[in-house]
Amino acid sequence: MSTETADSSGDPAVTVTQEAASEALELIESEGLDTDVAGLRLFVQQGGCAGLSYGMRFDHEPETDDAIVEQHGLRVFVDPASQNYVGGSTLRYEGGLQGAGFHVENPNVVSECGCGESFRT
Repeated sequence: MSTETADSSGDPAVTVTQEAASEALELIESEGLDTDVAGLRLFVQQGGCAGLSYGMRFDHEPETDDAIVEQHGLRVFVDPASQNYVGGSTLRYEGGLQGAGFHVENPNVVSECGCGESFRT
């Protein structure tokens, strides 16, 4: 299990903004999870009109082969298969009346569907 993944430039596989970390930590705590061990799992799955989509959930602890990125007090778990798709991505939280929630800004995406929920690399 690695405690931080990096690409060839030494940057973390996933960057988390302060606002995204704060929102996620509040939600993790509201679920009664220990933020010292639990974290946000970011993964890629088959689906959506463009072929792939992001998934996120809270996990009690990382899996043995997960990459773990810790930023702003938030632990983000990424499985090995998903690391290939999300490397260099930024996890943001966007508030507002429409579309409030977590969004992945991924430099590897070559096309997205019209609704922005699925992508292709």
